[in-house]
Amino acid sequence: MKAEEIYRELKKVAERLEVTVSEQNFRSTGIKAKSGYCLVRNEQHCYIDKHLRIHRKVEVLAECIGQLPYENVFVIPAVREIIDRYVAKEKKKRRQESPQHEAIEQPVSEK
Repeated sequence: MKAEEIYRELKKVAERLEVTVSEQNFRSTGIKAKSGYCLVRNEQHCYIDKHLRIHRKVEVLAECIGQLPYENVFVIPAVREIIDRYVAKEKKKRRQESPQHEAIEQPVSEK
């Protein structure tokens, strides 16, 4: 599938999940803003910088959807694979960022 087709399908999935997808001109705000998922007054939004390339828009939207319970929503297999890939990538990133805790051996008391 072409990136534009994938993006359209992701927008359909977002709609089924009741997420409003909005492309905005972040440059005109004068505020440094980042594309991504946002919850405003209990309404789900995915704001995307309209100046991003299509592949980055796909990535942002897949990451937004990946934060939600999309498993029970119909998603065509090619698009589900993309969402799953970003979910796995995010999980791996979080594991790498979290501090590693070493197991501390404690003596076992015998009775």
